Amino acid sequence: MRLYDYGPSPNCHKVRILLAQLGQDYERVPIDIFGGDTLTPDFLEKNSGLTTPVLEVEPGVYLPESGAILLYLAEGTEFLPDDRLERAQVHRWMMYEQARLFAIVGALRFFVLSGRLDPESAQARQQLRFSTAIVGQAEGHLASRDFFVADRYTVADIALYGYLQVAHEAGVEMESFPNVAAWLDRVREQPGHVADLEPYPENARVGEGQSIYDLVTVDS
Repeated sequence: MRLYDYGPSPNCHKVRILLAQLGQDYERVPIDIFGGDTLTPDFLEKNSGLTTPVLEVEPGVYLPESGAILLYLAEGTEFLPDDRLERAQVHRWMMYEQARLFAIVGALRFFVLSGRLDPESAQARQQLRFSTAIVGQAEGHLASRDFFVADRYTVADIALYGYLQVAHEAGVEMESFPNVAAWLDRVREQPGHVADLEPYPENARVGEGQSIYDLVTVDS
C-alpha cells in the first residue's frame, strides 16, 4: 500500500492513525498540496478531486476520500462493528464529521490560519458560532459515553478525532466542552496512536503557494 498524504491535514492524520493501529505496512508518499503537487497530470489520474489523502490499495488502484479509506481499512477489524445498527451509527458520525466538522470547523481553521480570512470579520464570527454549536453536539453525545459508538473505540472516533483535535485552532473555546476534552485524551491513550499532525508551513499562506485552494476566494 501507498498513502499519498499531506502532513498538516487532519484528514490525512486520521488515516495514518488507523494504519498504525492496524499495524499495516505501507509507503508514505508526501504530497505538498501548496507546492502544486496535486495539480499535476500524474496526481489527476490518482484523484480527479485533486485532494489528499489517496490510498493506493494495490498498484494502479487508488482510493481517495478519508472516510472511504477509513472504512476500507477498518472492514473486518475490531474498529468496525459487526452489528448492523452499530455500523449505521459509525456511518452516521462519519457523515457528521465530513459534513460539519471538516466542512465548517476545518474550513474556518484553514482559512484563518492561512490568512485567507480575517478572524474578526463578520463571516469568521458567524462560522465560529456554527463551529461552537457543532462541537456542542459532540459534547452532548459524550455526556454519558466514553466513545461515540458501541461503548468502545471505533473508526468513528478516529474520524471525529481528525478535526475535533484542532477545533481550538478555529477559535472554539474548548474549555466549555469538558466531555470532548476527556474523549480527546481517551483517543490519544489508545494503543498505537500517532501524534504526528504537522503545522501548516509558510507556503500554505495566501499568495505563497500554488494549490486548488488558491482558486477559492473568501469575502472577508
